Amino acid sequence: MFIGALTVDILLGDVRSLKQKRSVVRPLVAEIQRKYPAVAVAEAGHLDLHRRAEIGVAVISASAANCDEVLDACERLIAYHPEIELLSARRRLFNDHEE
Repeated sequence: MFIGALTVDILLGDVRSLKQKRSVVRPLVAEIQRKYPAVAVAEAGHLDLHRRAEIGVAVISASAANCDEVLDACERLIAYHPEIELLSARRRLFNDHEE
């Protein structure tokens, strides 16, 4: 069993309040959940900043290759949005044999 985790730090475009931030981030999170129902996704950081957001994505799979494939697809989906600038993407892969 493998667990893949992706943390994406993004800069939002013309956003001037936390309310506007939520109107961008919530649909993005919902789109990831809709396209990839097997992943867990949530806004995980920069909650008090109106132009930055951190989104966390996690997936569990029988193979490391499948984890990478799903996380790649999620990262591309986020980067595809023109109103979002992808600042960084960090990825971790765990397996059940690690201590």
